[in-house]
Amino acid sequence: FMVKGARLVSIIYTSNIDGYTLPVKEIIKTAHDHGALVMLDAAQTIPHKEIDAKKLDVDFLAFSGHKMLGPSGTGILYGKYHLLEELNPIFTGGGVAKNTTYTGHELLEPPEKFEAGLQNYAGMIGLGEAAKYLMKVGLNNIEKHELELNKIATEGLLEIDGSRIIGIQDYRLRSGVISFGLDGIHSHDICMILDDTENIMIRSGSHCVHSWFNSRGIQGSARASFYLYNTKEEVEKFVDALKKVRKAI
Repeated sequence: FMVKGARLVSIIYTSNIDGYTLPVKEIIKTAHDHGALVMLDAAQTIPHKEIDAKKLDVDFLAFSGHKMLGPSGTGILYGKYHLLEELNPIFTGGGVAKNTTYTGHELLEPPEKFEAGLQNYAGMIGLGEAAKYLMKVGLNNIEKHELELNKIATEGLLEIDGSRIIGIQDYRLRSGVISFGLDGIHSHDICMILDDTENIMIRSGSHCVHSWFNSRGIQGSARASFYLYNTKEEVEKFVDALKKVRKAI
């Protein structure tokens, strides 16, 4: 649904809860039909599948560097050029002005007008190299590999008594993420046991979306994420470790 008079719709592309990828092209069109701009959070999508921002017709798209093998503290904002021209920078400084006077200044064109002062040049270079590496590996190859791993994890998890998958059940719609629970065991305990006994690290809790879990009466979840560096053998070990947890408690 659309709120009447909305000027900006901000949505995620892929959920960090369960890995589900939204039909954003249709959502963007609906928002535009109602006169709203769209800001797309693609942090969980960019490293996992090919995206064409122009075909999506999205107005703004942002993502972080550390989720695509880049340095921490880096990220990218894409925007339609005419919209970036209309935006004012949060702050100004060296390198953003064409001219200055005693009463004001004339800004450079985007993106320079948003990059005041010294930048994180090492981070920029590192992020660029990470992008080149992912393109060399091939995002389609990464997407296919993640689905193969998620298939193993999903089928193995469903064999465990009292297990439940949080969110989308079909692994083909979940990228490299599986969010789950085991009846009678808190998600934090699952996480700690796997870490202490099997040296397997996953995440537990509400994943920064407490309202989603609270509205469903769920006390968080355990969440495993797979990427290009994980192997089928590692996922099988993960499933076997969960079976041990279930038997022990």
